[in-house]
Amino acid sequence: MEHRDYYACNTKVGSAMDVDHCQEDQQKEKEEEQEEDPFLKFVDYARSELLSLEDDQNGDGEGSDGLGWSWIVSRILKTCVAYSSGVTPAILLSELSQAWSEQRRVGAPKKRLELISHLKKNYRRTKLPSTVTIDSIYEKNFLSLNSVLEAVIIDAFVLPGTNIHMLTLGDYWSSNIIDVYLHRRFYDLAGLQNGILKRGREIFLTGCYLRTSTGGSGHPRLLPTEYLVILLDENQDDDAMLLGAQFCSDSFSSISLDAVNGGASCSLYARIEKIESSEIQRKFETLQRKQVTLVDGDGVKLMFFLWGEQILLANLFRVGSMLALDKPYVNSSVDCDTETCKDLCLEYGSETQLYLVPYIQHEEQVCVTLTPNHRHGSRPLGSYNSGQDLKFSQVSLPRDSQGTIDFSNYPFRSFVVDLRNKMNGISLYGVVTDIIKENDQQTVFSLRIADTSGEIWTKLHFARFWSLGRVSFGHTVYVSGMTCTMSKQKCCLPALINSSCLHKLSRLSDISAQTSYAQVCRVWLDPSEYFYVNTIFSHSLCGHFVKRSDRLVECSFCRTIYDARIVRTFHLKITLADKDTGTKVLAWCTGQTAMDLLQISPEEFNELPEDEQVMYPSSLENERFMVALVNCKRNGCVIDGLSPDDSISWEITRAYKCE
Repeated sequence: MEHRDYYACNTKVGSAMDVDHCQEDQQKEKEEEQEEDPFLKFVDYARSELLSLEDDQNGDGEGSDGLGWSWIVSRILKTCVAYSSGVTPAILLSELSQAWSEQRRVGAPKKRLELISHLKKNYRRTKLPSTVTIDSIYEKNFLSLNSVLEAVIIDAFVLPGTNIHMLTLGDYWSSNIIDVYLHRRFYDLAGLQNGILKRGREIFLTGCYLRTSTGGSGHPRLLPTEYLVILLDENQDDDAMLLGAQFCSDSFSSISLDAVNGGASCSLYARIEKIESSEIQRKFETLQRKQVTLVDGDGVKLMFFLWGEQILLANLFRVGSMLALDKPYVNSSVDCDTETCKDLCLEYGSETQLYLVPYIQHEEQVCVTLTPNHRHGSRPLGSYNSGQDLKFSQVSLPRDSQGTIDFSNYPFRSFVVDLRNKMNGISLYGVVTDIIKENDQQTVFSLRIADTSGEIWTKLHFARFWSLGRVSFGHTVYVSGMTCTMSKQKCCLPALINSSCLHKLSRLSDISAQTSYAQVCRVWLDPSEYFYVNTIFSHSLCGHFVKRSDRLVECSFCRTIYDARIVRTFHLKITLADKDTGTKVLAWCTGQTAMDLLQISPEEFNELPEDEQVMYPSSLENERFMVALVNCKRNGCVIDGLSPDDSISWEITRAYKCE
């Protein structure tokens, strides 16, 4: 059994009169805490952005089921683990969006694939030769550049906090769906309210690179490709109106090179008569080319050339299909070194958009040589706004046969004052004010966690031993998956400091001992003011200092331990300075934080000659760091001696060297 699945909480509850008397003050403190803590502000902002994707600001729709406060916090912390050098709001929102999209696709695949099942009833064309399915991409975890996806858009959305457009795609043969980053050349077709790249639209695409799953993301995505063709259906009124309004006014005969050079553009509609391959010999290379012969409604032929990597587009074409070209690049056939029946030719330019009416061979038809007069179809040719307040309706949560309510998908942050008997799946965010190891219990520890509404004891059950690393007084913690029971007595990550969106940078002169959460400052080391360093031993599992006797090893946190691995670590006390204000603060640290500040390991420092150890502090003069400081003393005292020096109020929990 893992420790995170078995928690219990005991809470102290005062009289009803006391609760009523303090309710207003606690509510004010709660609001102030949320305003001060940038991490909590970002959690609320991220949730509002995810809900905006669902068009469900009340958070009570079917799509937002499971979008709980604790789920968002957990995903943010997992992303920080994957991006230890720091994250931006765009990275966090992108990963949250993908994770939420993946959770929804697992939770309701039937509803998402109903659209494809409906469209499949009208599917009559044959697959293109290079077509692959989305299921095969997942099975092989590979996609070649010349592979073709015949896809249906399941969803179109913008990644929260960015202007990056995404499409969720499915196909007629797969149970899986996949997201693709939309290339910027197609943003105008997706950014409008009535953009053509929307739910239910069929597209062909090729030239895709596959981005496999990473530590922060669970499913693969397709990177942007320029080679995308939008499918139209002449029997659909909207598509027929688009063809008639945009593509019937121009013909091959009306194209003027002088007009095009003067800034004019054209939109053309023609049938694909032939697709040929060739090579152009250059001085130092051989250039691949595809020559697509097009025939318009008047029977006039014109060549559409694809060069180099553009030849991938030809994988999306089939002889007999109708091709609509919006803003093709018009070139002289002499300039492009080709012989055509007309002095002009068409190319795939940077502003060109392609639409395709696929050729459908009916059962009673046979393959014959098409004439120039053949026409397919009977239709005519042609940030973060922190000022936004979220409103929520009543939340329904599942209850088991014993009456216990599961809060794992609860949309709000849970506070101590709100906890009641028979609640599970609880998540708490607060500051550690006390730690106790249960007597005669090697795997049970109790943490007292405080938030703005009160304090509560959380009992942590571990499978074998404490495995959460070093936790001490003043450290901000997030604990999830707890169960709340009433007793008879009724009693950070490296990425966080590198991510400006998750903390507020303070001046050293402005830090307050009354603030419960970590305070991040930019400081200079001033070892000439005060400096003390020693190498001692700590418990490898919890990071706290140990005392060794002949037979026993006693940890200041875990108490007596047996067969424990101990490691050499630093005990460092040093003065931090703000050169702009002249403020100086004495702080202590240990473990990895001390190694980051000293820029040397305990073993290497211990091997230095004594005179070099004495001179070592001078090498740290004027070194600049970003540090996270916590008040390691509560009510003016240090509990149980877990802090090595009762006279020092500040502990450095994280440090990052500024270049």
